[in-house]
Amino acid sequence: MRYYISLLFVCFTLLSATVNAAEQKANVLTAQEQQQELNRLKEPMYKPLLERYVLDELKAVRQDQQKLREDVTKQVTHAQLDTADRAITYTTDTINNVFFIITATASILVLVGWNSLRDVKNKVEDIVNTRVSVITDEYEDRLKILEEKLRVRSEEILSNQERISVTNEVHSLWMRANLESDFANKIEIFDEILQRKPEDVEAIAYKADALLEINETAQAIELCNQAIDIDSDYGYAYWQRACAYALTHKHADALADIKMALDYSPNLRNELLHESAFASLHDNESFNTIVAGEPV
Repeated sequence: MRYYISLLFVCFTLLSATVNAAEQKANVLTAQEQQQELNRLKEPMYKPLLERYVLDELKAVRQDQQKLREDVTKQVTHAQLDTADRAITYTTDTINNVFFIITATASILVLVGWNSLRDVKNKVEDIVNTRVSVITDEYEDRLKILEEKLRVRSEEILSNQERISVTNEVHSLWMRANLESDFANKIEIFDEILQRKPEDVEAIAYKADALLEINETAQAIELCNQAIDIDSDYGYAYWQRACAYALTHKHADALADIKMALDYSPNLRNELLHESAFASLHDNESFNTIVAGEPV
């Protein structure tokens, strides 16, 4: 009996030790998993939120565009129906009046001595045909004018709708460009903007800025020249071209463009010492004169 009790006690002791070891291991794994979860929580979570915001904005733009298309179609349809209804009503009233006139005329003719019904009939037919022809021609001209006005108005509405759609798309692309940190992707976004608005000098200048960041200086200068050709008063284009010239050590050209940029955009003066592209000009006397705000 003692043997069995001792054996049972040993088994119970071994089982307790095994359970304690398993619990300790589970606690260790749980602590590691908790640490991993904490590390995950420390990672930035704003990127999915921004992407969600952009998707919501695009969805709202599509919904607004669809609603605008439906409203325009309804307005054009109602206008056409109203015009046709007015024309038919006016024509019916005019024909009724003509028949009243014909009846009165026939009665008068009979009273004054026209005994031949055939003469009366022929005369009435001539009067009716002449009057109806005049009315028909008049309303055909009016309907042509109305159709032309409706066509012009429809083209204006469609053109405005297309401009609104392009504006919304460009706005969404600008938002994407502001959120993008990779300069190659930024350049692709600016290309999409320029496909929709080829003469957008702001997009051209910012594309040139992105090209300078990847050392595509020659292409950046070409884009700045293009922006200046489109709008010679846009100061930021001169600024970007000055950055490109400074990076290629064309200091005279860079200083000339800096002066032009400050003439058109005086607020850029605060960025002179913070622009990394102008590092090679910091020892230049003319540049320091410009920074000091003194006339050159």
